[in-house]
Amino acid sequence: MTDKQVVLVTGVGGYWGRQVADRLLALASARQSEAYAHDFEAHVIGVDVEPPEAEIEGLDFIQADIRNPLLVELLRSEHVDVVCHLAFTESARPTENSFDINVMGTMKVLGACAEAGVHKVVLKSSTSVYGAKPTNPAFLTEDYPLNGSRTYGTTRDRVEIEAFCNGFRRQVPEMIQTILRFPGIVGPEVDTPMTRFLKQPWTPILLGFDPMMQVIHEQDVIEALIYAVIQDAPGVFNVAAEGILPLARLMALAGKFPVPVFHLFAYWGANLLDVTGVPVNRYLPIELDYIRYPWVADLTRMRQALGFIPHYTAEEVLREFVGQQRLRRYMPESAALAYDEERLRDTLERRRRARARQESRLGRDEEEHHDE
Repeated sequence: MTDKQVVLVTGVGGYWGRQVADRLLALASARQSEAYAHDFEAHVIGVDVEPPEAEIEGLDFIQADIRNPLLVELLRSEHVDVVCHLAFTESARPTENSFDINVMGTMKVLGACAEAGVHKVVLKSSTSVYGAKPTNPAFLTEDYPLNGSRTYGTTRDRVEIEAFCNGFRRQVPEMIQTILRFPGIVGPEVDTPMTRFLKQPWTPILLGFDPMMQVIHEQDVIEALIYAVIQDAPGVFNVAAEGILPLARLMALAGKFPVPVFHLFAYWGANLLDVTGVPVNRYLPIELDYIRYPWVADLTRMRQALGFIPHYTAEEVLREFVGQQRLRRYMPESAALAYDEERLRDTLERRRRARARQESRLGRDEEEHHDE
């Protein structure tokens, strides 16, 4: 049996922080999870400037800003072992406020963690930090240079954060730092650039361009973050659903009718909207370069070093998304999910894969025990 850990989740008032804290508490209550090889006992502390909209049973909530200079005292007095840093604000335009919260906030969190002797920090990032470039290789490994867009606020901030983390890792090698880079996140509850892109009544594509794309289900994002909190896995990891799809195929699975636009007109229109003060992300939630050029992440380290495999394949992610969108128009959500035949078929297949992975893990554990 392991000692009870103290896990602090920042940004617990937001979607990701709330979901991760709730899942951690559920695992701590159950004590033993099929997904992990040992018991998990934890005291979960949530920190944010505002409390979660709905109360999270068992959460020890502390109302505070991550930039508060007393954060180090909080970490030290509560004997925090692991920090899952999810306090982040999305912003299409680069702004001083988002930079201060995202970049400066992360710097202060990491500095406080080092000073307080925190064992591990887990951060959520994006494969968009690689940038979408015509010169990109077919698969982008974790050590590829970060050439992400400097004009899109969220991407710029993530690139700055990772650049800082890279140097910080060398300065404080005794603290485990795990960064998970996710592609376009899709799911029934989450609001992301990819879900907004797929929900639009018309979806633009650039004439003559059909880049390969990756996605991941929102539940797999949560599970990957939980996995990194429980298991010690230092380093940076690309985490995406199995399966790479051309943009045209991705849109077909999502039930969208593509509207081809000549790329020069598309960029001109985006610049015009920007100049006139109209929020570009209202019409183009994904930057044009990211539906023009490739930015496919290599998943070798996810499979081999991290040891994490998402439950949903890329096609399952999109089929579930479009099934729920379609059926919700005509019946209540609970009835829609129960009636969706494709969704049940995919669920059965995921459960089969999960059982196979569990049996394989148990087999390895028995072999190791026998060798000892």
